[in-house]
Amino acid sequence: MLDTRGYSGPTIHASNPLHLLEKPVRDRITASYYWKEQCFALNAATLCDKASALTGIGGTYSVSQKPTPFLCLLFKMLQLLPEREIVLLYLRQSEFKYLTALAAMYVRLTFEPKEVYSVLEPLLGDWRRLRRRTREGGWRVGWMDQWVDDLLVKDRVCATQLRKLPRRMVLEDLGVLEVRVSPLGEEVEEIDADAEEGEMDGNKGSEDDDEVVEVVIGNGHVEDGERNETED
Repeated sequence: MLDTRGYSGPTIHASNPLHLLEKPVRDRITASYYWKEQCFALNAATLCDKASALTGIGGTYSVSQKPTPFLCLLFKMLQLLPEREIVLLYLRQSEFKYLTALAAMYVRLTFEPKEVYSVLEPLLGDWRRLRRRTREGGWRVGWMDQWVDDLLVKDRVCATQLRKLPRRMVLEDLGVLEVRVSPLGEEVEEIDADAEEGEMDGNKGSEDDDEVVEVVIGNGHVEDGERNETED
């Protein structure tokens, strides 16, 4: 399936699905031990088992640019092209967080822009912790909502060049997507309302201070006048 000559199988975005990953990355994946030993003869069901055993996400790492198991399984998904319902099942199950993260990456690569937003945005409220392999080979901690946000706003994630995604605002203007209501909307409105009340109270206090100053100044002038009359 890696041979591009005379390819007539299923396509994603009018091209061979495996070409959604760059050739150097594909070559490193197919040459890796994990691909040869763990990804052989996988199907949609057994791939789920492998993904549930993942311990982190990531692309390539170390000087040799070794592919992570996460990237190998993503490549296997592109080879298998599981049914949409299966992908959504991977995504929405709550027991295995790395299976969800893998399905989210697959959705970002293969679904149309409208579906990418509608399917992935609910995960912006998912705060499960994820381990992410760094380029140097170490680990750093992230969160699921951060991972999904990277998929929605970045052009390159995990050694993979992502297909350009139109901005959400553009799709809203075209009527393709409805305006998204943030789950923090009510809290933001309350904060804005409190800020406005505080600003109004501050302005009122300033006006009262001005009136007091005027009264004091007025009394001062009267006292001066009385003092002058007395002296005369």
